[in-house]
Amino acid sequence: MTASTNKRFVKREQTAPGLPELLVGVAVFAALYALVALLLPLIQDDAIAGVVGLVVSGLMGLIAVAVAVLIRKRGLSAFGFRRATKRQLIVGVVLGIVAFLIGSVGTAVYTMISNDAQNVQTTYQAGAAGGLLSIALTFVAGSILTPIGEEALFRGLIANVLIARFGAWIGIIASAAVFAVAHGINPVMVVAFFVGILTALLFRWSHSIWPGVLLHGVNNAIALFLPVIIAAVTS
Repeated sequence: MTASTNKRFVKREQTAPGLPELLVGVAVFAALYALVALLLPLIQDDAIAGVVGLVVSGLMGLIAVAVAVLIRKRGLSAFGFRRATKRQLIVGVVLGIVAFLIGSVGTAVYTMISNDAQNVQTTYQAGAAGGLLSIALTFVAGSILTPIGEEALFRGLIANVLIARFGAWIGIIASAAVFAVAHGINPVMVVAFFVGILTALLFRWSHSIWPGVLLHGVNNAIALFLPVIIAAVTS
């Protein structure tokens, strides 16, 4: 490691979020999660519920990180809001496609083993199958806002702190497990865990959330719209 690289590493370690930010951020997210779980089922229209669910998924992460930032008033760059290279962004897009393909296989295996064939994304896909406004809102919320909010929380805060305290592999696997459990015990959990591993690896490599945001967004876009496209073509 060169002297300049070592200085950058030390500087990053000094400015990275720590345990106080992690505890506060997770507590805020948990409180918001419980509130949304209580109120979201009150929406009867599946398409509207899907759009609202995606919007709040992104907002919950952003709010939790915003509160964590205020704990010691660190800059947003400490939470991964920093520029990534073009190569890192391209890798994120490619891995988004890979994540969907491998995640689909993992979900199929999980379904066969557990005999749990529930589709927990029904409301989200209903939004993707609605009119033009519903489709546009679903795309923005599911492929842009949700990835930004979740990557900020689960990689920019949780993986960031865990990697710094426990090392790369423990931090990556533990943060991916938390991300998976946050999606519930269902077939989506398998995909979420795999996405969590890949995005945490990207964060470790780039020190930026943006490659992971692209990976996450591409995966979500395919998952949301591919079933709708297939249904439209085959009907």
